[in-house]
Amino acid sequence: MAERVQYEELLRQFSAFGAVKREIGRIMPSDCPSGSAAVLTLLGRFGDMRMSKLADLLAVDMSVTSRHVAHLAERGWIDRSPDPADKRSRIVHLTPAGLARLEALSERTTQLLAERLADWSDEEVAQLTGLMARLRASFDDSRVAALPPRLPPPAPALEPTTRTPAST
Repeated sequence: MAERVQYEELLRQFSAFGAVKREIGRIMPSDCPSGSAAVLTLLGRFGDMRMSKLADLLAVDMSVTSRHVAHLAERGWIDRSPDPADKRSRIVHLTPAGLARLEALSERTTQLLAERLADWSDEEVAQLTGLMARLRASFDDSRVAALPPRLPPPAPALEPTTRTPAST
């Protein structure tokens, strides 16, 4: 187990990580603030969902979620429709324009990360990604775990074999 001083340094790094998030926020277009981008990202990742599930995934109050959804709907990036199972609920889904906006946002953030991490090796980027995923899992984020990923995971790489094929 790590020493107390290591956890204290980790907390300092978490605080400093706010600068990274702020820089990512600065590259967002003015008509798509970070909360709206988060909604688009979740819909792109998990597909159509109820507003209540969206609020859970965002970890914000339903009123905040409603504001984000209204903002995106006004721009034509998402649609809201009645839930067939419960007419009081709304299902939110990306429109083609919303998918295009999500792709543009992803391109912006990917480019920023590529620029800032240009001197990192592929292994270092992979290690950071893995450790961040592990950290998130350590906090048992059951909100996201309840939803299956929209895209199937990549097929595992095949292990090379030293066996020779059987003769026929």
